[in-house]
Amino acid sequence: MSKELAGFLVVKSDAFEAWAGNITPGSRIANWTDEELARAIREGIRPDGSVIGPPMPVAIYRGLSDDDLMSIVMFLRTVPASNIETPPSVYNIPLPQNYGPAIVSVPSIPEGVTVEYGEYLAGPVAHCVDCHTTLGAEGPMLDTHLGAGGHEFHGPWGTSRAPNLTPHNDGVSNYTDDELKVMITLGQRPDGSRMLPPMGYKYFARISPDDLDAIILYLRQLPPLPDPD
Repeated sequence: MSKELAGFLVVKSDAFEAWAGNITPGSRIANWTDEELARAIREGIRPDGSVIGPPMPVAIYRGLSDDDLMSIVMFLRTVPASNIETPPSVYNIPLPQNYGPAIVSVPSIPEGVTVEYGEYLAGPVAHCVDCHTTLGAEGPMLDTHLGAGGHEFHGPWGTSRAPNLTPHNDGVSNYTDDELKVMITLGQRPDGSRMLPPMGYKYFARISPDDLDAIILYLRQLPPLPDPD
């Protein structure tokens, strides 16, 4: 954590070599305005007009509320500055000109144990549905395979495969709410076995009880989908 948010290699594949750049106040973002930094996060557009490529989940972050987005910007301004320089990401696939129309404003979602708030937490905030949605040629297939899993992650731990989060027999239908809570926050299955990275268990361990209930309520009402072939 002494190098918190100072950047690292995220993915290296035939399609691209993606680096998460340094976003501490010791990096180039120190010269960006709050509005420019907010646009980079929520719309994937840098101040020079260039597009931020995958795996940055811009399609999900577009739903961040104005208040939460600016809270993130304020937090980034307080992180200890690092002068680490990461290489630029290299893409062997075409990137879009943008990820959609310019965003004027996104209202806050009322907090509570509701499907609507659970969807917001599992989407723009924690981007659960980004990692746990089946990956297609153009990214997560949110329209047709939302939460169905199958996305593989390769790292020092080996290969982990994002499980199905939908209420299907292949998904979470056979787990109790309490079992799901332990899996999300502690990374431990009901049989006691440990789950693999890159799931952010240490961060999710700090989710409030109500927020965790809202997320599970949302997952329970997703369209049930089988594991992808």
